[in-house]
Amino acid sequence: MNPLALTCPTVRRIGILTSGGDCPGLNAVIRAVARDAFHCNIKVIGIEDGYLGLIENRLREITEADMAGLLLRGGTILGSNNKTNPSKHKVGTDSDNKPIYKDVMPDCLRNLERAGIEALITIGGDGTQTGATEFARKGVPVIGVPKTIDNDIEGTDITFGFQTAVATATDALDKVRTTADSHHRAMVVEVMGRNAGWIALHAGVASGSDIILLPELPFDMTRVFACVKERSDRGKRSSLICVSEGAKVKGHGQFIARRVETSPDPIRLGGIAKYLADQIEDETGTESRYTILGHTQRGGTPIPSDRVLATLLGSHAMTLLRQGKAGRMVAIQGGHLTDVDLSFAAGKQRLVKEDDPLILAARNLGTIFGDE
Repeated sequence: MNPLALTCPTVRRIGILTSGGDCPGLNAVIRAVARDAFHCNIKVIGIEDGYLGLIENRLREITEADMAGLLLRGGTILGSNNKTNPSKHKVGTDSDNKPIYKDVMPDCLRNLERAGIEALITIGGDGTQTGATEFARKGVPVIGVPKTIDNDIEGTDITFGFQTAVATATDALDKVRTTADSHHRAMVVEVMGRNAGWIALHAGVASGSDIILLPELPFDMTRVFACVKERSDRGKRSSLICVSEGAKVKGHGQFIARRVETSPDPIRLGGIAKYLADQIEDETGTESRYTILGHTQRGGTPIPSDRVLATLLGSHAMTLLRQGKAGRMVAIQGGHLTDVDLSFAAGKQRLVKEDDPLILAARNLGTIFGDE
């Protein structure tokens, strides 16, 4: 007899969705949830394109056939969406071409009921878990699984997708270093992270970047100039700068590329890398170039540690459902698998602290953060 069958609850049909930006490891979570559910004879209904699929009633059953090769496959077989909020869904425009919004939560709840879905597993970041909290308040049993390459979700020390993004960024920084050395240049590499500098910090340290610029530590341009000049004076052939897209010059805000007003998160960051490269070349005379890694950090096959983490979190989500728990988000704290109240993660961001051990270690090795 399957030992899990002894602890399976009465729930026999669950829904699962992936929402927000895509990242490596989403399919590994879907696989862990589905295979666990199959052992308990629980049907798994995939909701396509995040909350948008629930609004539009685009649901499909996930089967054993969907599991083939899923563990190492990037992206998400269910699709995702980072512009939809069921509580404020765009349904058209008025005569002035301004968006008209509607609360479509009642439609979502009806679609869940019609599909016979008794519990919901939401895989996503802070915006996704904020939406999940609203479903929990409406009485839907929800378990959240934290996902983001930015690693900025409160309540968990790490999210799947982050480690693969760091590996991708580090590989790019390593490659840029060789061409910087060859041409005696200052090279600026911009990485993702929004308001959190976790990718820049970890990839910057892993690549031995000379300057690391984070959103949490507004920097002084004169300190950046001085570092590049000092390295040149000491005979160093290049300077490598790893900058988070949300980094800020002291006294100025973030560099904003554009705004998408219909999105729950309308700010689109961009421009810091070009600004830095131009300013460094003008001020120091050192030839400078910039590279923006962009969505390459979201793509590709998850590295083994992310596959393992995604499997742990997906399985624990099912464990909580079997225990009859709801309104929880699975998490890693202090290296241990646990869970927190779903509302604890909703609408918050876990940022890098100034006294983070990795920042202190990097400073001790001579890395410049530009805030000194």
